[in-house]
Amino acid sequence: MSTLIASTRFSVLDRSRVREGHDGPRALRDTVRLAQEVEALGYHRFWVSEHHGVPGVAGSAPTVLAAAVAAATRAIRVGTGGVMLPNHRPLVVAEQFGVLESLFPGRIDMGLGRSVGFTDGVRRALGRGKEDADDFAGQLEELLGWFRGAGDRAAQRPGAGAPPPRVRALPAEGLRVPPFVLATGGGADIAAAAGLPLVIGDLKGRSKVLAAIDRYRAAFRPSEWSAEPYVVVAGTVAVAGTEEEAARLLVPEAWSQAYARTKGDFPPLAPPERIAGLAMTARQREVYESGLRGHVHGTEEQVRDALEEVVKETAADEILVTTSTYDRAALLDSHRRLARVAGLAGA
Repeated sequence: MSTLIASTRFSVLDRSRVREGHDGPRALRDTVRLAQEVEALGYHRFWVSEHHGVPGVAGSAPTVLAAAVAAATRAIRVGTGGVMLPNHRPLVVAEQFGVLESLFPGRIDMGLGRSVGFTDGVRRALGRGKEDADDFAGQLEELLGWFRGAGDRAAQRPGAGAPPPRVRALPAEGLRVPPFVLATGGGADIAAAAGLPLVIGDLKGRSKVLAAIDRYRAAFRPSEWSAEPYVVVAGTVAVAGTEEEAARLLVPEAWSQAYARTKGDFPPLAPPERIAGLAMTARQREVYESGLRGHVHGTEEQVRDALEEVVKETAADEILVTTSTYDRAALLDSHRRLARVAGLAGA
């Protein structure tokens, strides 16, 4: 096994994708079960995501789902990849993670993103607009302030002559919940200025990813949260007995992306054999084929070589695997094979 890979942590992000013939509740239960399975394989952490109003994704309340995952597992770190901070008040996010950390001490991660709702309708329902993502750095600073006990005294109006009351984020105040910044746009620069770990992907635009990582490391300012830069590279990794079988695992997600880009609706994952018989428009075919490229996939030996190259180029401290596919058994087999490649304890 490569010494580079052996010194790299491996983790899993599951987006609670709905599969054809199943419903959202089933997808959420599958997420909890997958967390138990990857914990047994020895993965370092298991994260869930936030999506609103997306038919093909059931994970709309990541802190609630993270609580269910943490309750169903024993030791694996559990977190979010991520909570979309512009969708929420920082005080509420601090309170939610404070509850999680209080219930599952030493196991909770706070992954934070800067995206807002998927569509204009979702953004209106959330009471948010695209401009709310513009002050992500300020929202992040406020959020971390609640953990430090820097309450917002302006949040309440005292009576005449009364001292200004101290607003507190309880039970978050004083707790240590590791924050991570999911890099979109200028996210790498924000993470560096705040002294926080960086989560960045995917592996398609490798040159852009490498440039952002270089900027992050060069500009990183040590903080109470992290003394040194820490880079998590996220992406799809599909492992199977043959390269062709591994490529088939990529088909359902590639078609979902193509359909969403051309129809404006993100569908459940479909079986690869059904997708193979579809008549696609030229634009759908273009997006679909693009969605099949740029991922790490193949046999265990091929994936080992590819990941060694990724770690060599990025000097990643951790790989966060974000694979989605229709066949749940094949997905678990992929994670099991990757665990062998990475030399994880449960493999």
